Amino acid sequence: MEATELLKKVRRIEIKTRGLSRHIFAGEYHSAFKGRGIAFSEVREYQYGDDIRSIDWNVTARFNHPYVKVFEEERELTVMLLIDVSGSGNFGTRVSYKRDMMTEVAAVLSFSAIYNNDKIGVIFFSDKVEKFIPPLKGRKHILRIIRELLEFKSASHGTNLDEPLRFLTNAIKKRCTAFIISDFIVPEFEEALRIASNKHDIVALKVFDPLEQSMPDIGLVKISDAETGEEKWIDTSSLYMRNTYEKWWADHIEVIKNIFKRCGVDSTELRTDLDYVKPLIKLFEKR
Repeated sequence: MEATELLKKVRRIEIKTRGLSRHIFAGEYHSAFKGRGIAFSEVREYQYGDDIRSIDWNVTARFNHPYVKVFEEERELTVMLLIDVSGSGNFGTRVSYKRDMMTEVAAVLSFSAIYNNDKIGVIFFSDKVEKFIPPLKGRKHILRIIRELLEFKSASHGTNLDEPLRFLTNAIKKRCTAFIISDFIVPEFEEALRIASNKHDIVALKVFDPLEQSMPDIGLVKISDAETGEEKWIDTSSLYMRNTYEKWWADHIEVIKNIFKRCGVDSTELRTDLDYVKPLIKLFEKR
C-alpha cells in the first residue's frame, strides 16, 4: 500500500471511529470496564451499614474502635486487543471483509480506551503470535495501531488461539481487559482461555460473514481454504450438502458459546453486513 493511500485510510478510520468512541461508547465503556480493579485508599471509622468484611482488625485493635478499609476504583485500566490476522479474515461477501470490520472495531475500542485515560496494547496472532505492541497511551500510539492493522501481513495463514492466550497470560502481569477479535474458526482453545480468564477480564467478539451461516444454491463451485490453500469442488445444488454445512455451522456456534460460558467470558457476534454499534453497546450494557 502506498504511503499516501495508507495515510488517507488511517485518517478515514480515525474520523469515523473517534466519533463513535467519543459520543457513543465512552460512557458505556466506562461503566462496563472500570471498577474491575480496586486499590486500597484509606482507613476510616466504621459506619452503620459498612461491610464487616472490610474491617481492618489491626487498626481496630490499636484504637479499640472499629475501623474499615476503604477501596477505590483504579483510575487506569490496561486494555489489550488480541486480533486475528489469519487467512480467514480475508473473506467477505456483502459490505466488508471480516478483516476490515476487525480493524474498525479495534480502532473504536482503542479510542475509547484513550478517552478514558487507559493504556491500550495489541497482540496480532495467526497460529502464533505475529506481533506484540506493548500497552501505552496517546493518539500517536493509537494511530500506530491503526496503521499496523491496515498494512500488517501475517507470516502464517493458520489460526491457533492457544499461543496468543498464553502470551497474554505471561506478558501482561497486571489484570487487564482483553478483547479477542476473531472469527473463532480455530482448533480447541478452552484450556488456554480458562487460564487467561482467571487472570484477566476477557471479552470475545466473534466476526462472521452471513454466507458462512448457509450455503447458497449456485451449482458446482470451486472453493479454496484461505488458511490451508486446499481447493475442492462442491455441488451446492445438493440439498444434503447445504443442510450438512448448515448443521456444521450451528454446531460450531454452539460449541464456541458453551466454551465462553464455561470460561466466564462475555461475548457477542458481529456480522460483516450489519452495523457493529448496536451489538457492542448491548454487550457493554449487559456487563
